Amino acid sequence: MDVKKKPWHEKVSHYSQLGGIETSILDNGAGRGTRIAWVNTGTGLRYKVVIDRAMDIVDAFYQHYSLAWISHNGVTAPRYSLNKGLDWLQTFGGGLVTTCGLSHVGGPESDEYGERGLHGPISNSPAEIISIIQPDLVAGNLDMSITGIIRQTSVLGDQLILKRTISGTLGEASIRIHDEVINEGNTVAPHMLLYHLNFGYPLVDEGAEICWKGKWKSRDGNPDIIFREDNNYHLCSAPLDSHAGSGEEAAIIDPVTDSNGWCTCGIYNPGLQIALSVRFKKAQLPILTNWQHWGKGEYVTGLEPGTHPPTGQARARREGNLIFLAPGERRNYELQFDILSTPTAIWQFRTELSSTT
Repeated sequence: MDVKKKPWHEKVSHYSQLGGIETSILDNGAGRGTRIAWVNTGTGLRYKVVIDRAMDIVDAFYQHYSLAWISHNGVTAPRYSLNKGLDWLQTFGGGLVTTCGLSHVGGPESDEYGERGLHGPISNSPAEIISIIQPDLVAGNLDMSITGIIRQTSVLGDQLILKRTISGTLGEASIRIHDEVINEGNTVAPHMLLYHLNFGYPLVDEGAEICWKGKWKSRDGNPDIIFREDNNYHLCSAPLDSHAGSGEEAAIIDPVTDSNGWCTCGIYNPGLQIALSVRFKKAQLPILTNWQHWGKGEYVTGLEPGTHPPTGQARARREGNLIFLAPGERRNYELQFDILSTPTAIWQFRTELSSTT
């Protein structure tokens, strides 16, 4: 890279004038003592990585627009012991990315293999940071990243490790997540993973488009008010009285791929003239769930790429599609988020996903 071609050549003393990664500790409220990292891409896209919660991403902004839904809980300190029944909801902060797994995604359940709470314990687990790489303006390397290890382990039990790298490039409105799940135990371990991506106001608003393409079916138990063929379930709704409390609907989608095996989904807001694109590999994450919860004051839609739908380990085991990792086996997962703000980029994004099934 020719640094001399950059407009800031010989005008900037420190990379933080343009962007980079800044770590800190929250000192108030339910998140007191929680480690975070603010990542500034230098493009108007900035986001908060919560190091003590599996390096999930909570707050995310582009320019002055919030992209993510933040729950009433906000950022809370991790509580690994909250792993029974619906305990998970007590610390669920929403946010751009909440990780579910690593061995169960779905509602509470118990069987001869154990008891499992909603969406598993990984998002209540702190990371051990092993590297932070800042942009090097002098060398012309504008890449930056933060990498950590998150453990879901038990003595005499499963030993699943999540190695997560969140990266980007100064000057690009993008977020890249690379995850590696490793079985460090000496026995076979069940594995399920889902990325709970939660989008909120003002990116999500009445008339904004929920963009995905693929065959779908309504989740078991839905009232099928939203997800039915004669309704435009791709448009964000006004707040609904029927979604007070636990009212919601979801669709389970078999997403289409491009010629390279990548799936695309996201949100387009015509009023803001921006779109948020999410890309993932179908070979890694074959299922997409669209969660819609239009409660008053809890106004959110989720797009959730996963190894499975959020229907639980027991069902996956019965249906024969539960993943089992052998000792030493590892699996890799990739997600990419891109902010699209030019008419051409938005047109291409919408065109790619315009034919829905």
